[in-house]
Amino acid sequence: MTQSLYAQPGPRLLKNSAEIKLALKKLQTLGSVLYIAAHPDDENTRLIAYLANEKGFETRYLSLTRGDGGQNLIGKEVREELGIIRTQELLAARRKDGGQQAFSRANDFGYSKHPNETLNIWDKQKVLADIVWAIRQYRPDVIITRFSPNSAGKTHGHHTTSAILALEAFHAAGNKLNFPEQLEYVEPWQPKRIFWNASWWSFQRDASLKKDNFLKLDVGQFNPLLGKSYGEMAAISRTMHKSQGFGSGMARGQEMEYFQHLAGTSVMKDLFEGIDFSWERIPEGKAVGDKLQTAFEQFDVEQPHRILPLLAKAYQLLEKYPKAQNFWVKTKKQELEDVMLACAGIWCEANAPVYSISPGDSLKLEAELVKQLGDTPVKLLKVQLGKKEIRIDSTLTTNREYKFPLAIKTSGHTAITQPYWLQEASSNGMFKVADPRMVGLPENPVPFPVTFTFQIQGATFQKTAPVNYKWVDPVDGERLRPLEIRPSVTVNLPQPVYLFSAEKSKKIKLLVKAHTAQVQGNLSLSVPPGWKAQPATIAFDLKEKFEEKTVEVELFPPATQSEGTLSISIHTGKEHYSYSLKSIEYAHIPVQTLFPPAEAKLVRINLQSRGKRIGYIPGAGDAIPEALREIGYQVDALTNGDITLENLKKYGTVITGVRAYNTNSRMKFIQETLMNYVHQGGNLIVQYNTSHRLVTDELGPYPLKLSRDRVTVEESPVKILTPEHEILNSPNKITAKDFEGWVQERGLYFPNKWDEHYIPILSSHDPGESPKPGGLLVTHYGKGSYIYTGYSWFRQLPAGVPGAFRLFVNLISYRNPQAN
Repeated sequence: MTQSLYAQPGPRLLKNSAEIKLALKKLQTLGSVLYIAAHPDDENTRLIAYLANEKGFETRYLSLTRGDGGQNLIGKEVREELGIIRTQELLAARRKDGGQQAFSRANDFGYSKHPNETLNIWDKQKVLADIVWAIRQYRPDVIITRFSPNSAGKTHGHHTTSAILALEAFHAAGNKLNFPEQLEYVEPWQPKRIFWNASWWSFQRDASLKKDNFLKLDVGQFNPLLGKSYGEMAAISRTMHKSQGFGSGMARGQEMEYFQHLAGTSVMKDLFEGIDFSWERIPEGKAVGDKLQTAFEQFDVEQPHRILPLLAKAYQLLEKYPKAQNFWVKTKKQELEDVMLACAGIWCEANAPVYSISPGDSLKLEAELVKQLGDTPVKLLKVQLGKKEIRIDSTLTTNREYKFPLAIKTSGHTAITQPYWLQEASSNGMFKVADPRMVGLPENPVPFPVTFTFQIQGATFQKTAPVNYKWVDPVDGERLRPLEIRPSVTVNLPQPVYLFSAEKSKKIKLLVKAHTAQVQGNLSLSVPPGWKAQPATIAFDLKEKFEEKTVEVELFPPATQSEGTLSISIHTGKEHYSYSLKSIEYAHIPVQTLFPPAEAKLVRINLQSRGKRIGYIPGAGDAIPEALREIGYQVDALTNGDITLENLKKYGTVITGVRAYNTNSRMKFIQETLMNYVHQGGNLIVQYNTSHRLVTDELGPYPLKLSRDRVTVEESPVKILTPEHEILNSPNKITAKDFEGWVQERGLYFPNKWDEHYIPILSSHDPGESPKPGGLLVTHYGKGSYIYTGYSWFRQLPAGVPGAFRLFVNLISYRNPQAN
């Protein structure tokens, strides 16, 4: 599957003449580079842009993870949903810088301080196998790592691990005795050399590193065909990492990159010394190269079609090679096909009238085609979808639109379009992938490829188009989303967690949605021992596709503290499954749909609370307001205009969302109002922020300084420093048990310096480290109280961690003027 088949949010445009000329230049270069790091946004987009566009290399970024464990600056998605967003952001970035994208099966479990910890959670052999698989698939001449294999303890453990494993894979990939199961699909491959691409912060952190000891490469050139420098292109690419807040400024002029040789053949001045990137690297390839060189020289920007005969002859020469004999023959044939279509101005697509289909359904769709350039004859031989083909065998008329009716008929066993790495339950460290050929793909292969077979000057080849749903948005114009295969029925619960602080029952509403017409069946609810759901079985009868029905269920908790899962099974005739529907929609990526199990966590918690009304100042996005509403609080989202002293007096407690002081530029100007609120008797809780891009250094009534201190092991012991403090005793008595069952981490970006007015309440630390007592600081100011906390409530509360709720309610209740 080529990158062109990956989903895009907007219309796919044909190459213009400048882009065709750049592609012709690339056709003459047979070179490949694999760039390896740990996460989305780790990659050096400036170097990728330079290698892909200036050098014309196949340039692929292998991100070991999909970034599931990070934070989200644009929404509330976390974990797997965030990983889907960041996967698509990487694909969007590669569309901007000209690179390609790949992944391993490693799961981003959150921040890791050391590669030893990382390799205790990841399956080292599987991740190593995935890197070897990528090397054997894409056959890089040179591998480049973003991080040093000698950086343990100086950076994220995933970072160092990516370099350690890249170096091991470099030595392993050429030996057929390593991972022999891969040889059914690929051959051993030994890259020439591997480098570490040192960043500016590498030199800042380690004074022993001297730039004079590194190879240097200026990647700041301007590309006149694209009208951009590679610094500009890199910024556009990096800005696609919107969920991470990585909007970047344009760079122009000289941009030096630094490289340290790690292994392989030595070099003096050039990363690519001694490597033949010409067509002579394959047997009898010179004749192909000569034809392509002539086409490049004769290319007319106003009449691109004039070189089609030369391109067709080059293609026919490549056709003489045995199929799949040579990586470069296969790669360059695909590139050449795209260039020939662009030179003829051929546009082809396949569109469906709806965006989804279900197993067992039929769907009519339409393939469209237009040849827009020149008088060079182009024949369309056939259009094919699955086993059905329409024979055409005629020469296309320039600027005439052709339409071909097609149909899809799915079986009852057709797989739904669940992201392939989420089709089986994952571990904390690894995703499970059943088909080894899928490993590394950014997303699922196109389920219904429509194939157009062309013939140009005797060269016969195919172009595959995905089936999309296309519509016109009144603001954004033409939009696309891929045709999805959905289960016939899904059922959604409004929340992922339901909390009960008393024996009182709760009524919840389930949304049943049909994705096909005329579907009947029933829902079966399963609850943990001691719980009761009434009714336990619910019938449904949905007549139309996309029809929705809301049904109500009453849940009865046990008398004592309890946790478990509410599971809903869907029965429709012979089908029996459990799927909900989740859509992720942002303008910069295609619509993403996944089908998590239809379930929710149930928590019966022994909880006392004080105060009822909370003002919440949103930050980067979190689900804490919803979690607090679940236990009975009224939580009002406060916009900047709401934050007046008079208005804040309505609230016993005001809470700032995660990273509010990083993402809301107005916090600098409303800070005085917040401090006056505290001084006059209010209770202000400030959740974690980072020291990078703080809008103000004055976070509290007295000085405190944020650091990068964090506690990443969620089981790390928590020491109570002030056991008699009210915040640990009222209204809930906090004990060591309340720190059990936390998820992903304890906390992050704790202050490491603070004024003597602050009282540290808790201390925790990762194994082998010094105590970190800055995660929960409390002070009084005037009549009120101020609390700064770096503990990761934004993960714990939405996950329904009982002890985290009990302690957070104590923070809300502390000296709360509405407590009575």
